[in-house]
Amino acid sequence: MPNIKKSTGKRGPRKRKLAEEFPPGEVFTDLLKKKWKLGPVIGKGGFGCLYLADVNSSESVTSDAPYVIKVEPSDNGPLFTELSFYMRAAKPELIKKWISSHKLKYLGVPKYWGSGLHQKNGKSYRFMVMDRLGKDLQKIFEEQGKRFSRKTVLQLGLRILNVLEYIHEHEYVHGDIKASNLLLGHEIPNQVYLVDYGLAFRYSPEGNHKDYKENPKRCHDGTLEFTSIDAHKGATPSRRGDLEILGYCMICWLSGSLPWEDNLKNPDYVKESKIRYTDNISGFMLKCFTKEDKPDEISRYMEKVMTLSYTEKPPYQELREIFLQGLQDIGHKDDGILDFEVLLNGDVPAKPKLSFIYLSLSRILTPNMWPICLKPRLVFIHEEGNL
Repeated sequence: MPNIKKSTGKRGPRKRKLAEEFPPGEVFTDLLKKKWKLGPVIGKGGFGCLYLADVNSSESVTSDAPYVIKVEPSDNGPLFTELSFYMRAAKPELIKKWISSHKLKYLGVPKYWGSGLHQKNGKSYRFMVMDRLGKDLQKIFEEQGKRFSRKTVLQLGLRILNVLEYIHEHEYVHGDIKASNLLLGHEIPNQVYLVDYGLAFRYSPEGNHKDYKENPKRCHDGTLEFTSIDAHKGATPSRRGDLEILGYCMICWLSGSLPWEDNLKNPDYVKESKIRYTDNISGFMLKCFTKEDKPDEISRYMEKVMTLSYTEKPPYQELREIFLQGLQDIGHKDDGILDFEVLLNGDVPAKPKLSFIYLSLSRILTPNMWPICLKPRLVFIHEEGNL
């Protein structure tokens, strides 16, 4: 579940110290004196490493370890920002209480289990212990030909809305929602978790919303193709910005790309394109989809989000209802299942393990009995998947 990766974002360059890799078996002690043992590295970026981990014991950390430890040099900024969020908003008891009070099956926020400083060879390292998670959505998106089904996109939208409502109610915004920051559950792959709070911002400390103020030094913070118009202008992240970013992600997951991706080297072009397209949501949808395939629920969602003021509390339930209606319109319901195994258009994901079902069906069906979807092309499924 590597959460540390080279970002596709266009963040300004900052000098940070490189990470040192620790050997398996190294023991870290958190602020509450709980000891954690490192396993192998499972993710490595320019400034930090991600390790499998478990509570310290005489045993080695196994491949099914339930935790990960993220480690960076102590004077690097992103992990400090993440820690501030996790310590305030991601304690297991807070998440459990929210799940219960909102009658949810789960909440896609990784649980925080501990943190501290670790000294090694005269150097100081900051670390954080979290739930172990699975594969990121960007890898799955690319494996599936850069398309998700409409049902899956709406299911993802519902789950991410739940996360955003939670973190917003705990005074934070995320600021960098994208497929590579969305990880499936390690044991329950139909669950999706929002990670990487390195750009998280406490927009409303003690209930006092920050004023809108543009800072030229912060223009275009985030991941350029998805970041909000507010962020393009240098304003600090906001609740409406998170929802705008989610909208761009959903459009990309459905259509395969966004109209401004042809010139990502020019941040101002991207900003002006977003302003132009969000001023005309109907035209935006027609640019990304055919008239027949246009997802009306995404149009309604974007229209609602783009009317929000900077400090306005979003109508989360109203937005969820839009997605639920979209599921109903295509003959589905919110069953929580992410149908990654088979694409709706019959295309085959890149390099999957496949079972060829043509011969099996030909033994029991005559040609005039073949399902319509199988007549023009052959259909493949994952060996380990379900239709």
